[in-house]
Amino acid sequence: MAWDEAPAVSSTDKINTGVPNSARMWEHWQGGKETYAVDREAGDKVAEILPEMLQAVLHHRAFLDRAVRYLAADAGIGQFLDVGVGLPTLDNTHEIAQRVTPDARVVYIDDDALVLSHARALLPSRPEGVCEVVDADARDVHIVLREAARTLDFARPVGLLLLDVLNYIVDDAEARGTVKGLVAALAPGSHVVIAHPTAELDGDRVHQAMRAVMEMGGAPVTARTLQQIEGFFEGLELLDPGVVSCSHWRPEPWPRPRAPVLQLCGVARKT
Repeated sequence: MAWDEAPAVSSTDKINTGVPNSARMWEHWQGGKETYAVDREAGDKVAEILPEMLQAVLHHRAFLDRAVRYLAADAGIGQFLDVGVGLPTLDNTHEIAQRVTPDARVVYIDDDALVLSHARALLPSRPEGVCEVVDADARDVHIVLREAARTLDFARPVGLLLLDVLNYIVDDAEARGTVKGLVAALAPGSHVVIAHPTAELDGDRVHQAMRAVMEMGGAPVTARTLQQIEGFFEGLELLDPGVVSCSHWRPEPWPRPRAPVLQLCGVARKT
């Protein structure tokens, strides 16, 4: 079945305030208020086990900013597909892109009820551009592509963002298949941006922190090795400096220090 023929689906999930939610935990780590007690408890437990997580979050956001600015300013990308957007914060993808290219078109994908509610209310586009929010699971590649095609022109290059989302597809084959399915729909000149937690630094504590959240009812999550994350870019032209710590991808003066963090990232071009 072609992706543009996929059946329509709509999430009817209610917001579950009894188990920790990854988007709300990130909100807590960034100092936001759109959280519940269980998110704060889980987030604090992770930070207690893994204090480095707070630095990783800062560098993850800084990498998003640098990568989107590179795509918009240097690679000439004017449309973006951001899969697994999370709760809105400062400098979201469309805001970064539209500072460079005011008519940039951005589609956000998520299937979390709270994320969708806030994203639709808090992510207005510039008048010249477009910003849409779509309810879909990243693994439903046919649905993601069909819904995104209502806004994006897949005959032209697209910036595909998969930041901190593939770690929630814990089956390696399914995660690779998700990336391959999305990339297959992209035109040459498109770019793929990935960030993913790794256990190559402080591995035992990374796994301990993930288990703690899952034991509280959080979604299954995994850390991957450098080699596994590099594998997501198979068939693409990986840009310098390759797959590196989020703090080491084309760094700028902020934030400091530039020690490695628990998130690896990379940007690649489809030729």
